[in-house]
Amino acid sequence: MKFAGFAKPVLGIILLAAFLSACTAPVASVTLPAVPSAVPVIESSEPTRMPTLAPSPNENWWHPTPGLTWQWHLSEPPVDTSVDAQVYDIDLFDNDAAVVKTLHNQGRKVICYISVGSREDWRPDANQFPSAVLGKDYDGWPGEKWLDIRRLDLLAPIMSARLDLCKARGFDAVEPDNIEIYDNDTGFPITYQDQLAYARWLADEAHARGLAIGLKNASDMVADSLPFFDFAITEDCFDQGWCDQMIPFITAGKPVFAAEYTDTGVDFPAACAWGRQNHFSFIQKNRILTAFRRTCP
Repeated sequence: MKFAGFAKPVLGIILLAAFLSACTAPVASVTLPAVPSAVPVIESSEPTRMPTLAPSPNENWWHPTPGLTWQWHLSEPPVDTSVDAQVYDIDLFDNDAAVVKTLHNQGRKVICYISVGSREDWRPDANQFPSAVLGKDYDGWPGEKWLDIRRLDLLAPIMSARLDLCKARGFDAVEPDNIEIYDNDTGFPITYQDQLAYARWLADEAHARGLAIGLKNASDMVADSLPFFDFAITEDCFDQGWCDQMIPFITAGKPVFAAEYTDTGVDFPAACAWGRQNHFSFIQKNRILTAFRRTCP
């Protein structure tokens, strides 16, 4: 920005002082007003730069970067802690602090898996979900029902307690599963804005506890949620052709942990080649997430 308004008054005073000095002896000294030092005079052709998405020094949670290797083990515990991966994503309720500590001692980061959009009837806190928030059955997953995420007044105590447990057991981050909910047949008139507001609340609550948090699938929410999610997790994005929608995470310096499943017939070597070019972290898993893992060659 230029402050040209100061130029004409200053120039006029300079010329007047010069004229008086040449014609008469000075009776008193003339003090010229200076341009205030607090007002910068900037001459630059540089374009205005937009702020980056780099984390603030005050953000005291883990900020993962693209290219990390990972393991996803949610079923058939105990977790195999010998898998050579920099990041483990494991179930909250099936793993205590000792498992997390073991992984930390090996230099791993550990993500805490919880479902935030469904009630699983086998969880120890299943009886805490009021009937008012329980919707239709989650097709294909017996014992699971969709949640009315609009009812934060009823869900907040349950989800906050889960996040507290993630923190207490030493996890570094959270995988909020089933966050992609508004376009599912839940039994509730949930909108995209409801989903986004719930996602932002979860991110704020995770960060308040010093936990990173990731976007799970929900590719149509990338642009709106990128500022408050720290990574992304995808399922079948290469096989289904939407991996490119997650590239903004990579551009922002945030990783995409991508899983392709063995039951789809996906060309996994092709996924790996695409992943290397775009810095995605690909693995291949069975649909039931046991210790089995295929990595890129």
